[in-house]
Amino acid sequence: MLTTVRVVGDSMLPVLRPGDCLLVRRGTAVREGDLVVARRPHGLIVKRAFRCTGEGWWLESDNQNAPGRRDSWDFGAVPESDIVGRVVLRYWPRVALRLAAPRLRAR
Repeated sequence: MLTTVRVVGDSMLPVLRPGDCLLVRRGTAVREGDLVVARRPHGLIVKRAFRCTGEGWWLESDNQNAPGRRDSWDFGAVPESDIVGRVVLRYWPRVALRLAAPRLRAR
C-alpha cells in the first residue's frame, strides 16, 4: 500500500526540503540508510534509518543543526511498529530533465 507525506522543516536538508512531497510504501522492510516515515507522539517524522537495535530503529536527521530537529538522539530508538513505511519517491517538486551539452560542435 502506498501513501503520501509532505516534508516540513529543515532536518533532512540537503536531501529533502520543506514542501517536498513523498511517496511512501507502507509496511515494507526497512534497511539501514533508508528514508522512513515514523509515527511519534507529536506527529509523523521523516528520518534516515541509521541502525536497528534491540528496542527498534535508531532514526537520525541528515541535518543535525536544524532548528527544532527531533530524532533518536532526543527520544531513543523507535519501535518497529511505529515505522509507517519507507520513502520510495519524491514526486514534488518534479525533478527537472536536464540534457547533456553536446560534445561536438557543428560547423
